[in-house]
Amino acid sequence: MKKLVTILLTMILVLGLVACGGDKTDDAKDETKDEAKEVEDVAEGAKTKNITLVLSQRDEWLSFLDAAAADSAKELGYGLTSQDSLSDSNKQIQFVTTAAAAGEKVIIVNLVDPNTASEIIEAAGDMKVVFVNRPPEDMSLLNENVIYVGSDEMTSGKFQGEWLAEHFKAEGKTDIKYILLNGILGQVSTTNRTASVLKALEDNGINATEASAPIAALYDRAEAMTLITPLLTSGLEFDCIISNNDAMALGAIEALINADMDPKEIPVVGIDASPDGRQAIKDGTMAMSVFQDARGQGEGAIKAAINLVEGNPINEGTKYEVAEDNANVIWIPFEPVTGENVAEYDGK
Repeated sequence: MKKLVTILLTMILVLGLVACGGDKTDDAKDETKDEAKEVEDVAEGAKTKNITLVLSQRDEWLSFLDAAAADSAKELGYGLTSQDSLSDSNKQIQFVTTAAAAGEKVIIVNLVDPNTASEIIEAAGDMKVVFVNRPPEDMSLLNENVIYVGSDEMTSGKFQGEWLAEHFKAEGKTDIKYILLNGILGQVSTTNRTASVLKALEDNGINATEASAPIAALYDRAEAMTLITPLLTSGLEFDCIISNNDAMALGAIEALINADMDPKEIPVVGIDASPDGRQAIKDGTMAMSVFQDARGQGEGAIKAAINLVEGNPINEGTKYEVAEDNANVIWIPFEPVTGENVAEYDGK
């Protein structure tokens, strides 16, 4: 009997140990599941909290936009990965594909080629898309998941034309000849900046004719200087130089000086009001420029991207307006900059 009791007690003890061991195993499994879920949540959060900005290239102005976007993302608790497409559309599409494969929720794209917007959207898959600074050629591609943040290019040239009209009227001139420095041909910015300055001249009573064929200087300072120099040394008669951006205007100013021509006597107008452009206005060598707000576009694109992901109105938390004729466009206004107000733009 005593032996039987001993056996029974031993069995009870063993079963108790097994039972306790089983509880610990279940607890360990639960703990492992919790840890795995936590890792998964962190990974998902990292995807949600990271935004990729794909630039067409990294020129001076776009570098300002990139820096502003990075500052804005950090302030709002997001990471920003910036990619430079090196003016290669295929490379740009690959960057978008990579971001989509990583599970990111939204992407910001500064288009290399406005005609590739549909391919960008397709490569983005389920990601929301914010086009910044350069709009798609086909604006009908925009919708509640695909938007544009930029400045209305038809107002940039308008400010140039209005200033030139006032300047020449003050001199008693209504007939002028101009040299035109174009950016990248085929881009919406180039087309609309050119069209709007010529329309503004006409609307303000100035008969403006070409002194030469337009010069396609690719928005590049050195290219503009090289291409305009032969015209300046040929004895060509002209009254002003109209440039689609500040960089080319500065190249033209340098060429004028090298040709022993005084840029203070020949109005040169640009667009961007870049730091170097503003200094030229202060020096009197550039007549005026039009401020394109790199910080506003960078911040506006980040906030719009976050709003798309969170389901908020695209301009929530900004001071910028949605376009009256398109609810999927946010306009960052252009502003004229002259010698009278240039100091107000320092640091912008």
